[in-house]
Amino acid sequence: MTNVLTLRQPGSTEDHGLERNPGMAYTAELFNGIRINRSAVERRAATIAKRRSIKKDHQTAWLLKALSCMDLTTLAGDDTPGKVRRLCQKARNPVRKDILEGLGVADMGIQTAAVCVYHNLIDTAVQELDGSGIPVAAVSTGFPAGQIPLPLKLSQVQASVRAGATEIDIVISRAMVLTGDWAGLFEEVKAYREACGEAHIKTILATGELATLTNVAKASWVCMMAGADFIKTSTGKESVNATLPFSLVMVRAIRDYHRLTGYKVGYKPAGGISKTKDAIAYLILIKEELANDWLDPHLFRFGASSLLGDI
Repeated sequence: MTNVLTLRQPGSTEDHGLERNPGMAYTAELFNGIRINRSAVERRAATIAKRRSIKKDHQTAWLLKALSCMDLTTLAGDDTPGKVRRLCQKARNPVRKDILEGLGVADMGIQTAAVCVYHNLIDTAVQELDGSGIPVAAVSTGFPAGQIPLPLKLSQVQASVRAGATEIDIVISRAMVLTGDWAGLFEEVKAYREACGEAHIKTILATGELATLTNVAKASWVCMMAGADFIKTSTGKESVNATLPFSLVMVRAIRDYHRLTGYKVGYKPAGGISKTKDAIAYLILIKEELANDWLDPHLFRFGASSLLGDI
């Protein structure tokens, strides 16, 4: 079974040869002409889950892969240190030992890809995950709406990095997309990237609030130009979160950016992914559009904590 999809963890010592996306100069000509045909995208997206029949051991391997790419998340007003500690233990041991032994994968050290929390609980998560190799991610920049001044957003990013977060999930200013201020968006994300330093930056587009798939594609390009390590669909708080059409547009932007620059940018669908069949559909999308290199927690994540229970 483990030959189907190799399971690798973000904290492993294996050298993936993955050079971080440094970004590039703002070049509007690369995305100004993008026009997305929604009907064509929706037709292609509707076929994704039907293109492969994945059963038995192969299905189990794909689900273990999904689990290893999961950002286990709690972003609620009633979060407590105890709740985060329990989440971290679940991240360390997401599947019961007897189940793993029965599958013959007990020695693979299967863990989730990261734990994502609000700033105030970074220290708790860092302590609880010490020695596990599981990174702590923090949401920032006025998450989820992003409606605070830029200096406060930058100070939030810097404070979370100082507290020990090695991944920062930022939210872009949706108004810049809706008004076509692409240069402004570039400068904003570039400033976040600089504030992150060595911490990786995942840029949340809030795709359900960007009005058109063309805007989703253009925002994806601008964020990658500005140095995003990942582009991510949603905060999980919007009325419409991750969908396969949004994802298809974003992963094709990643593919084209890689062809142009040689740099690989990660992808994270988030919000509304709670069933195993949905997880497999996203994995199929990544495999078919971006190839096996992206089927790895260094380049693909699920923002879907409720998915763990279904798996």
